[in-house]
Amino acid sequence: MADKTTLAAHRAEHRQPLVRVVRKNDMPAYKSTLLRIGAFVVALVAGGLFILCIGQNPFDVYGTILKGSFRTSMAIQATVKIAVPLLICSLGLTFAFKMNFWNIGAEGQLIMGAICATPIALYLDGLPRPLVLILMVLAGMIGGGIWALIPAIFKVRFGTNETLFTLMLNYIALYMIMYFREGPWRDPNTPAYPQIKYFSQNARLYEVLGVHIGWIIALVLVILVYIYLNKTKQGYEISVVGESQATARYAGMNVGRIVIRTMFISGAVCGLAGVIQISGADYTLADSVAGGVGFTAIIVAWISRLNPFVITLVSALFAILEKGCSVMQSTFQISTTASEVLQGVILFFILGFEFFTRYALVFRKRGGK
Repeated sequence: MADKTTLAAHRAEHRQPLVRVVRKNDMPAYKSTLLRIGAFVVALVAGGLFILCIGQNPFDVYGTILKGSFRTSMAIQATVKIAVPLLICSLGLTFAFKMNFWNIGAEGQLIMGAICATPIALYLDGLPRPLVLILMVLAGMIGGGIWALIPAIFKVRFGTNETLFTLMLNYIALYMIMYFREGPWRDPNTPAYPQIKYFSQNARLYEVLGVHIGWIIALVLVILVYIYLNKTKQGYEISVVGESQATARYAGMNVGRIVIRTMFISGAVCGLAGVIQISGADYTLADSVAGGVGFTAIIVAWISRLNPFVITLVSALFAILEKGCSVMQSTFQISTTASEVLQGVILFFILGFEFFTRYALVFRKRGGK
C-alpha cells in the first residue's frame, strides 16, 4: 500500500511542469530601471564577445558605431531620417497595443500611406507646394487608416485573429507597390528596368536644419499622442478596453466602435510615416519604402511600455545603432550579415531582460510544489 502511495506521489510530481512562467506584480520604477540598465550592459558585453569572435576590437567597433552617427552634420541628418519613420510608426502602434489589439501590420499601413500619396505627387504636382503636401498627408493617413480598419472590422464582426490578419496585409501592400511600379506608374524614361519616377520639388517636404520637417511633425505627434492617451475620454476608453472588454461593456462603452476608431487612428499615424518617407527621404515610391520599420516599431513600442516619450528615446537609440553599424561595415570591412548578427545579439538580450520585468520563472521543487 505504501509503495502504491509513493508511486502515486512520484507520478503527481512528474505531472507538474518543471518550470512555470508567472506574471509579476508591478515592479518598482527603480528596479525596472536598474534591470534595463543591466540589460543594456549585458547586451554590449555579448555583442563585444561576438565582435571578438570575428577578429575585431570591441572598443574600436563600438566607438565607430557611436561616432558614425554623429561625426558630421550629414551623419546626424541621416540618423534623424532613420529615426523619424520608426518613431511615428511606434506611436501609431501604441494606440492599438494600448487596447490589447495586436497590430502587426504597421509595415503594410506605412506602405499603403505611401501608395495613396503617390498619385498626388505624380499627377497633381502642378498645384501649389503646400497644397500638394497637405493632400499627400491626408491621402496617406486615410489610406493607412483604412488598411488598419479592415482587420478591425473583421475582429469586431467575426472574431478573427488580428495578429495573422494584419501580418498578411503587409505582404498584400508590398505586392501592390510592385504592380504599380511595373504597370500604371512605371516611368517611361527608364525602359531598362521598372521604377516609379522621382517626385518633383512640389511633392517634397520642406527642410529645417538640413532635415525634412518630418522630425518636427514627429516631435509634435509625441505630445499629441501622450495627451490623447492620458488626458482625453477616448484615451481612457482605450485603456479600459485594454484592461477588460467585459468591464468596458459593463460601464456602457461600445467596445466595437472603440476598437474600430482606435485602429483607424493607429493605421493613419503609420500611413503618415509612409508619406514622410517618400516625400522627405526617398522622393519616389519603391518596394523598400518600409524597410522593416513596421516590424522594428513593434519592438520599440514594447520596450518603451507604450510611453510616447520613452518611445522617442528608444527610437533614437535604434537609429544610432543602425546608422553606426552601416559606418562600422565600411570602416572595418565587416559583412552586412555580421552587422545584422551584432544588432540581433544586442536586441536579443535587451528583449530577454524585458521579459523579466513582467514575468518570473518558478521551478518545481521536490514533492511537486
